[in-house]
Amino acid sequence: MTRLFGFLAGIFLALFVAGCSADESLTINTAKGSFHFTVEIADTPAEQAQGLMFRQELASDHGMLFDFHQERETSFWMRNTFIPLDMLFIAADGTIRSIHANARPQDDTPIPSGSPVRFVLEIPGGRAAEIDAMPGDKVSHARITSGEAGAQ
Repeated sequence: MTRLFGFLAGIFLALFVAGCSADESLTINTAKGSFHFTVEIADTPAEQAQGLMFRQELASDHGMLFDFHQERETSFWMRNTFIPLDMLFIAADGTIRSIHANARPQDDTPIPSGSPVRFVLEIPGGRAAEIDAMPGDKVSHARITSGEAGAQ
């Protein structure tokens, strides 16, 4: 039974990864410098529901960018997520509005954005502190423009 579960989980993960958008470049600009990440994009309800669930590792320069296509309040949780994550809640213009550091794996406690945001960036837990990311810092990505967010 354990082998069957592992096999099915592997197939599910492979299908999910195959369905994700191609990796894209993103930069977080902090007082400490500019830090480059390779991110997967989650912009459909199915991709957003899946997020980084079931992943066993995430490289220090990788993450997932959730695009809600308009600003709104949102809330995340860590159900079926096996690695700690930092969540950066980002306005349409790329300004980091809030950060939730080291979200606990497999915790169902809601993690609210605290204000309307268009994007949420998930990166490895502790990474935001390493790069000194703070609310007010800017994120650069092809989907983010200064002022109004680009049309989809």
